Amino acid sequence: MKLNIVCIPGDGIGPEIVTEAKKVLKKIEAVYGHEMQFEDILMGGASIDVHGVPLTDEAIATAKAADAVLMGSIGGNTQTSPWYKLEPSKRPEAGLLKIRKALNLFANLRPAVLYEELAAACPLKQEISEKGFDMMIMRELTGGLYFGERKTVEENGELKAVDTLTYSESEIRRIAIKGFEIAMKRRKKVTSVDKANVLDSSRLWRKVVEEVAKDYPEVTLEHMLVDNCAMQLVKDPGQFDVILTENMFGDILSDEASMVTGSIGMLSSASLNDTKFGLYEPSGGSAPDIAGKGIANPIATILSAAMMLRYTFDLDEEASAIEKAVKKVLEDGYRTIDIMPQDEAGKQKVTQVGTKEMGDLICERI
Repeated sequence: MKLNIVCIPGDGIGPEIVTEAKKVLKKIEAVYGHEMQFEDILMGGASIDVHGVPLTDEAIATAKAADAVLMGSIGGNTQTSPWYKLEPSKRPEAGLLKIRKALNLFANLRPAVLYEELAAACPLKQEISEKGFDMMIMRELTGGLYFGERKTVEENGELKAVDTLTYSESEIRRIAIKGFEIAMKRRKKVTSVDKANVLDSSRLWRKVVEEVAKDYPEVTLEHMLVDNCAMQLVKDPGQFDVILTENMFGDILSDEASMVTGSIGMLSSASLNDTKFGLYEPSGGSAPDIAGKGIANPIATILSAAMMLRYTFDLDEEASAIEKAVKKVLEDGYRTIDIMPQDEAGKQKVTQVGTKEMGDLICERI
């Protein structure tokens, strides 16, 4: 099979972790007889440095012509980087918003799984972590506060900022359908998260989700307010299967869920449109403080590549091969620094490895 993949190395640790994901994909290519074509484009700070903007129209056109996009991390140190002296529309993250809109990537899938081998790295109490958890956060990606009208004006001698949260029925319906479809392949439970006790947008969200639920009688639907959900994620994460929510809530909750797994460096992510096309990226940031040190955890990006094989190319066997290789490396006791045991609680002998070594170890097990 021929796979046309555009890569966005990005900023910070992005180029390092994308390199390892490409290495793993090349191993899949060799083992399973596929033909993979990779083309890099610039986005974020890297694009600002070369083109003066976080994403060019030419880069968007290249991405659109591909089958899928594999991305590293975008952005830098917001306190010291010159990128953040620019107006918001020209900063690195503006490129991410622009490409999501241009590619119509409305459904963000963020799995959060606690591997048995990493239970000791989980920050939760042992009686919680030992139960394990495996959830999928479905985040609406192109609506809500992040894409609403915004302005800053001066009134009565002081500045006033306004951000607008807007959702239409169709925007809610399409992400809800995706959420229920994913639930049908999992444990058939959807937790729809909103703030319906306060927000009109959330009340519409709840109404549309309930309408969609009627088409999926096998799936159990429950509603949960976002503040309660944030609490339940640290109290009893095992209760969740698919969490379905809007853009800003999903942004916050998915980062919280990633940290209770032990490290954000373990969590993959996919952003899909109405076709098989998707953009795949790690859930974590660019970590500029460790960029270039060779210690970043590439597993999230490698698992994102596995998601790409599964959701865009329907290569389930190849995706599973990567996932099993990751699990085997963990079973064999290899860790990057972010998932090293902090005490003797794990009792397992582990070996610390760097970014490149982790990629090599995973390739060896495919």
